Amino acid sequence: MLLAFDTATPLVTVALAEGSDVVIEHRADLPMRHGEQLAPLIERCLTEAGLVRQDLTAVAVGVGPGPFTGLRVGLVTARTLGYVLQIPVYGVCTLDVLAVEAVQTGAVGATFEAATDARRKEVYLASYDDDAVRLDGPRVVRPAEASSTGPVVGEGAVLYPDAFPDAREPRRPSAGWLARVVADERAELLDPEPLYLRRPDAAVPSAPKRVS
Repeated sequence: MLLAFDTATPLVTVALAEGSDVVIEHRADLPMRHGEQLAPLIERCLTEAGLVRQDLTAVAVGVGPGPFTGLRVGLVTARTLGYVLQIPVYGVCTLDVLAVEAVQTGAVGATFEAATDARRKEVYLASYDDDAVRLDGPRVVRPAEASSTGPVVGEGAVLYPDAFPDAREPRRPSAGWLARVVADERAELLDPEPLYLRRPDAAVPSAPKRVS
């Protein structure tokens, strides 16, 4: 049984899947509470499926790009589960998951882009062909500098309609689709390391100046 979750966007999403068949999926109700909500959502999925952690055979985790705090929660949890249970952990770019869902559900039919909120009035952006193969990115840009009249999936298009007028579903990543991407190898499988694309807001203090 594959456990999949993504913490790269404000709402945590968790799913269990047997191969490409999603058994159960839940999404957090409140945004920006990754540390509080991830573990309970995992336990909820396991309980509702009648499983325990020892039934898991692999973990899939979204590696971003995304904010430092949210990604850290998801990736630390994934690596810990993999270590404790001695099972493989697969990372996938969150934008790739959005792209695969968009193609598989017929939301797009030609080249398109995926954009998620990077805060600071910026978006994380990547471009894809009609089979969800990534052509460029991910990168962090201001919407006005990457404006497009073509299809754009993800919350970034909804937040900045002037730059991305042709917004398409999906809006947010789905752990169920993350599981399908891993099971079918529909995107590059990565080590569970974060794609930050920018430095975290918190910085290590510099050494104090010497007093002469």
